[in-house]
Amino acid sequence: MPESEPSSPSDAPTPEELRRAMKAFKKRLKLTRLDADSGLGVGPMSGGRSSGIVAIMPPAQFRQAIWDELVARGRLKASGHGLYERAD
Repeated sequence: MPESEPSSPSDAPTPEELRRAMKAFKKRLKLTRLDADSGLGVGPMSGGRSSGIVAIMPPAQFRQAIWDELVARGRLKASGHGLYERAD
C-alpha cells in the first residue's frame, strides 16, 4: 500500500533527477520562445521584435521539490505565480 506522506528529507532529489529536470526546462523554454517568435511581425527577418519570454511554468512531470532544489542551488529563479527563469 503506497504511502501519501509529504516530501521528507529522504525524498531529496537525486543529481540525475536535477539534471533531467534542468534539461527539460531548457528545452521547454527554447520551444516556447521559438513558438512565440514564429508569429507574424516577429523575428530577425521581419525586423520585428523578439518574443521577450524569460520565464515559463516548469514541466509538470517533475515534482515541486526538484524545482525548489534548483532554485536553492542558484540554477533557476522563481519569478512568481509558478513561473521560473534561468538564473544565468
